[in-house]
Amino acid sequence: MLKLFHAPRSRSTSILVLIEEMGIADQVEVIDVTVARGDGSGAPDPKNPHPEKKVPYLTDGADHVRERSALMTYLTDRFPESGLGRPVGHPQRGAFLSWLFYYQGVMEPLLVLDWAKVDHPIVQATFRDMNTVVARLAEALDGQPYLLGDTYSAVDLLLSSPFQWLPEAAPKDPVVKAWIDRCADRPAMKAVADRESAELQV
Repeated sequence: MLKLFHAPRSRSTSILVLIEEMGIADQVEVIDVTVARGDGSGAPDPKNPHPEKKVPYLTDGADHVRERSALMTYLTDRFPESGLGRPVGHPQRGAFLSWLFYYQGVMEPLLVLDWAKVDHPIVQATFRDMNTVVARLAEALDGQPYLLGDTYSAVDLLLSSPFQWLPEAAPKDPVVKAWIDRCADRPAMKAVADRESAELQV
């Protein structure tokens, strides 16, 4: 059985939302672990098999997957009937992969660097800046509700995810803001957020 090692209210929460969206909760065992948090709280969990004790971490028998883009690719390929991915041979397969890895390789590093107030010409040359990220999102969303067209997919979940948990960091561009709001309004997003909030209050 697939096992997801997860820490509540962390990056791995987006994988829980994906599992909820895909309707595969009965096929994935979720194992809660602790992680070291940015504010100094928490601690690495010895039962977490991730080599750096991070989350999310997915095991599938002897195989394993880490990094959210990889997990989203793996799960949507494994369960193509969910419609949240673009399987091999699909005309949007390249666009699907490009957005997932754009997030991992460009957007998230820029978000972290921006939050840490790090600015350097090498950063600009390599990743550009958050204004460029917002421009790319706005271009893709021009005339369509989601990044790949009329239907929501794993790329919308991943790229909107930082703004679900840090709404104050959301771009002001109206097209991008409307897309973030559409993604936040998904029943799966609300169900997972409510569940995690309830667990924290116990």
